Amino acid sequence: MPLSRERVLRAAVDVADQGGIESLTMRRLAEELGAEAMSLYYHVANKEEVLDGIADVIATEINDVVDQIDAPSKGPDWKKAVRQRILSAREVLLRHPWAPGVFDTRTNLSPAVVQYIDALVGLMRDGGFSNDLAHHALHALGSRALGFTHELFDPSDGAGDEGGAAMLEMADRLPHLVGMMMEVAHDDPDSTLGWCDDQFEFEFGLDLILDGLDRIRETA
Repeated sequence: MPLSRERVLRAAVDVADQGGIESLTMRRLAEELGAEAMSLYYHVANKEEVLDGIADVIATEINDVVDQIDAPSKGPDWKKAVRQRILSAREVLLRHPWAPGVFDTRTNLSPAVVQYIDALVGLMRDGGFSNDLAHHALHALGSRALGFTHELFDPSDGAGDEGGAAMLEMADRLPHLVGMMMEVAHDDPDSTLGWCDDQFEFEFGLDLILDGLDRIRETA
């Protein structure tokens, strides 16, 4: 098959899925395509353009999934519709765990991301949000709107016996934090964090925000 921009970007997603985003180089991408590295530059100018492109590929994949959702969004139904949309986007990102890091580093906003956010605002408007409240809602949701969130810290590097011993050594200086971590941290091999149920925590935070927005919507 001849090379094309779409084929190059799809191959880049495959490379990142196999070995993480750090494994994605122009040389590795050329190997995946069975082509010379120089031939890639006819379709993508550099690695930054590849990263912009694969961010758009993943966002398009998200749109393909959420556009199949057929749920009412008028009045109080907005919250359920938005929640379903965001959790569906999260399912896509969990298949590409490197993608949130790529979204974070892009200075060029993906057209597919803009399309996704436009539809999200549309659901809020269906629910009776003013443009001003929808604007505040997007700020409150932040990256959570796309299905991922920034953790304050990730103690998974200190998991296990050594991590537990280190926590005990800090108990005098950080009694509240250590007390909390010793009680709530546990091994969760299916979690992207590895130390707690990250899906539960994501939904917990999402529901707090949506419930708060719904109360404001009802009184606005």
